[in-house]
Amino acid sequence: MTIELKWERGFKIKVEKNNNEVLISANKEGLISLANHLLTLSQDEIIEGAHIHLDEYNSLEENSLDIVIEKTV
Repeated sequence: MTIELKWERGFKIKVEKNNNEVLISANKEGLISLANHLLTLSQDEIIEGAHIHLDEYNSLEENSLDIVIEKTV
């Protein structure tokens, strides 16, 4: 099953490592987009192991760390 992501127009998301923490910073549109992605992954028809991979080449700001969000049971 392909996961269809809904992006809000004008979204900005950056992921950085700060000491032992991961900082995800986003504008309003970015936060709404991330919330939509989490809700999509939570749906019953989405199988365990399904995941979303975000990086600077497809969705994150330049020099962001990659993030993978995976569904488990």
